Amino acid sequence: MSSSPPVPHRALLAGLLAALAMLGPFCIDAIFPAFPEIERRFGAGPVVMQQTISVYLFAYAALSLFVGAMSDAWGRRTVILGGLVVFLAGTIGCALAPSMHALLVFRSLQGASAGIGMIVGRAIVRDCFAGPSAQKLMAQISLIFGLAPALAPVVGAWLVAWDGSPLATPPDWLVGWHALFWALALFTLALIGLCLAVLPETHARERRVAFLPRTLFSNYRGIVSDRQFAALALVLTFNSAGFFVYIANAPALVLGILRLDQNQFPWLFVPAISGLMLGALLTGRLAGRVPVRTLVGAGYAVMLGASLLNLVIAFAVQPARVPWTVLPVAIGAIGVNLVAPALNLLVLDRFPQYRGGASSVQAFLMLTFSALLAGVLGPLVAHSALSLAITSSAFYLIGLIGWRWYRRVAKRIPEKIDGDAAVIAAAGTSAD
Repeated sequence: MSSSPPVPHRALLAGLLAALAMLGPFCIDAIFPAFPEIERRFGAGPVVMQQTISVYLFAYAALSLFVGAMSDAWGRRTVILGGLVVFLAGTIGCALAPSMHALLVFRSLQGASAGIGMIVGRAIVRDCFAGPSAQKLMAQISLIFGLAPALAPVVGAWLVAWDGSPLATPPDWLVGWHALFWALALFTLALIGLCLAVLPETHARERRVAFLPRTLFSNYRGIVSDRQFAALALVLTFNSAGFFVYIANAPALVLGILRLDQNQFPWLFVPAISGLMLGALLTGRLAGRVPVRTLVGAGYAVMLGASLLNLVIAFAVQPARVPWTVLPVAIGAIGVNLVAPALNLLVLDRFPQYRGGASSVQAFLMLTFSALLAGVLGPLVAHSALSLAITSSAFYLIGLIGWRWYRRVAKRIPEKIDGDAAVIAAAGTSAD
């Protein structure tokens, strides 16, 4: 770096970047308690309701290919502010949607812009800090960000149940499921104001590169044709899917299989997110101390052990109930985040000259499969705890097969995770 850009206080920057990153997962999970009311309002069935997640994720995945390159060309602050304005428009559109089709259109607009804070926020950290400073800031962001998926359904349930107090006779378009989107709109407005006030431009004009789609896709073609990248992308995608199959089908699991109410989504989300955070914490402590093969092997031992426990409980506990049905989900999440940071590092180091591009392509593949899982496969397997357990176990097993494939095609696997890995370990893997 030729010079260090001006930045706000570290704690303020960590809070702001974490809040920006929280938009994506919060917007997925907060809507779950509103499913029954939206179903009644528009006469939509469970399969149609799942599309509110899948269209969001498809749009999220598509834009993830371009966001990093756009911020390299036009500046971090500009892209973040533009994304927040688009997200605000999509959120207001959801609140006022007159039909299910309109709701899905505006959900896709939300998804297209929700990931900008996370993707560009990481670039801001790397613009401003290096080494231990960057590691510490990423850890602070990860800690705050990790709370979003656990808090989202709790906040969503409270907003859906809000009766408009202290307003005397609130209009229908303000309360119920509408209140969820109005609250998100207010939060987005606050973020826009905060970014205008304190977020500097951290990517100097002299360091910017032109946004050239032809060059971008030429690089991407080289990335996806690489066998080692393909193996690692398979591993990361299916490891994540083994966990995400429960998150994507949270309404069916919580409201249908477990027969809880809209205020009891924390029975799933709190253990699941706690598992992810514990896995990220363990990886951060072990990074640089434990060989990569050992770390990944331990992660798969946890995932496959959780899968076996999941199958046993699904057979033995009838009908499904808490905490037994959600316990293996939390344990599996620990294994997912034991494995993910090391594998993300291998992806980035596979293409040192195109690290951002490699990360974008890998994220695109993972998010696209997550969208298919939420909108197509999920409704087919979310009819019982056993079918979910079998599907999750199969995904973890495919991930292990992908890891074995990678070990065969790779010429060398680093023994240790280097200094930069601690930054990735601190970021971990989110629920979405």
